[in-house]
Amino acid sequence: MSDQASFPPVSPVSAGLRARCPRCGRGRLFSGFLRMAPGCEACGLDYGFADTGDGPAVFIVLIVGFIVVAAALAVEVLYQPPYWVHGALWLPLIVGLCLGLLRPFKATLLALQYRNKAREGRFVSD
Repeated sequence: MSDQASFPPVSPVSAGLRARCPRCGRGRLFSGFLRMAPGCEACGLDYGFADTGDGPAVFIVLIVGFIVVAAALAVEVLYQPPYWVHGALWLPLIVGLCLGLLRPFKATLLALQYRNKAREGRFVSD
């Protein structure tokens, strides 16, 4: 069952957002919140190839940072609330967005790695 051609193509974004196997689109990708399952229970794909590193966290920091800073500046310019209001508004939003986006981003990057056959960089020895 390791032959990729025997499975219909699965959209990496669809598989990632649903946290499903990048080959068959049915099996679970995670065994915990961010812990990878050892393999797909539906098609048997070994998830040993998967390593996103810090990629998902970097994307999330940039996206959430942009959203929160833009919103905080708009609120400050329009209403000039005290600093504790900013803390009460933005800290829960930052935590919620970061935790909510981390799993789908990690799964999507893993699915893209699978689709593009991404591997670790290696030097070619002469």
